Amino acid sequence: MSEPFVIDEFQESVLDTVRRFNAEVVAPVAAELDARQNPDDCFSWDIIEKADDFGIRTMTLSEDWGGIGADSLTTALVIEELGKADMGISVVMAQTLKIAQILQLALTEAQQEKFIPMFRDTSRGLLAIGITEPETASNYFVQHDAPFQTKAEKIDGGWELNGMKHFISNGNRANVYLLFAQTEKGKSLAEGSTCFLLDRSLAGFTIGRVHDKMGERLANNAELHFHDCFVSDENVVGEVGRGFQVLVDFFPASNAYAAATVIGTATAVYERTVEWAKSRVQGGKPLIEHDGVRAQIAEMHMLLDIARTYVRKATWMADNRDKGWDPALAAFPKVFASQAAWKIATWASEIHGGYGFMRELGLEKLVRDTAAFLHSDGVNRTLLLKAAKMIF
Repeated sequence: MSEPFVIDEFQESVLDTVRRFNAEVVAPVAAELDARQNPDDCFSWDIIEKADDFGIRTMTLSEDWGGIGADSLTTALVIEELGKADMGISVVMAQTLKIAQILQLALTEAQQEKFIPMFRDTSRGLLAIGITEPETASNYFVQHDAPFQTKAEKIDGGWELNGMKHFISNGNRANVYLLFAQTEKGKSLAEGSTCFLLDRSLAGFTIGRVHDKMGERLANNAELHFHDCFVSDENVVGEVGRGFQVLVDFFPASNAYAAATVIGTATAVYERTVEWAKSRVQGGKPLIEHDGVRAQIAEMHMLLDIARTYVRKATWMADNRDKGWDPALAAFPKVFASQAAWKIATWASEIHGGYGFMRELGLEKLVRDTAAFLHSDGVNRTLLLKAAKMIF
């Protein structure tokens, strides 16, 4: 059993692989991809195929399914490392790695035998989860009684889906999806929705626009449209009407994975800032020798260390819930990490002066990226409300 605060030899070897992937594959092209005007063009299948070559894409699959059986702690370490090279790539992989874990836990044996190879056996296999809708985003967190607008009506042999989702990470790129739709009228989305398994080829399932984002551009977020889309009864995950129980039971580390992504990007900001402060001379000496700057950089280090410690605790506890799992750990880590990262990014921009605002130095991309997780994976304020409900 891996301890949360000690990286063992296996984890170190995995991280070495990710560092090579970052250096050889992601870092050389991230800035150029980010700068492309069309958001669809910011995505790179070449990076995904090389992630498969490096064994990253399928690492959370068990050895029986062809992976290495990475636990939640190891997965978070990998997601953080990916975030150091580019937040978007970290998001693409984080979504895929965590949903691959769910596929092995929540699916029936027959469902696993159908859908896991569908994802595993192509080097371009990615995973996505469809929850958010234009008018249904934070309702789950604030316990509003509104239903999903995406409906699934029972018909012979299955369900007919109608509606749409948006802001879906990997939405236009995945080949296997988990989708949440309202199946019980007169109930809230938390009490009357069902989780379905979908594959990309279903008739009536189409991709809408790819959202044009401020940052995190190497990951595509897109709309999913459903028009009289038939889904078999065999594709229901868990129980009808209890879709959100799938999240409660099998998604405990999701929030911490989001935190790991933004910690990785904030670490890149911190490291760049340290190097800048050592080399940039103002007032007759390097910035690092000015007490105000020196203390601020020390605080950046402290915030990163606390956020990283929180993620390691949360991911270890997610796999060891019998040791005293606190449900608030499914909400808090991302809130703290994203707030810390945003503080680090804005401080770094100030320390860089005018250079921090110019694209050629690369810091402004990291600032744009860091802003994403003030909202992504749950708006922070609503996550705090979710945690408060768990506590009180």
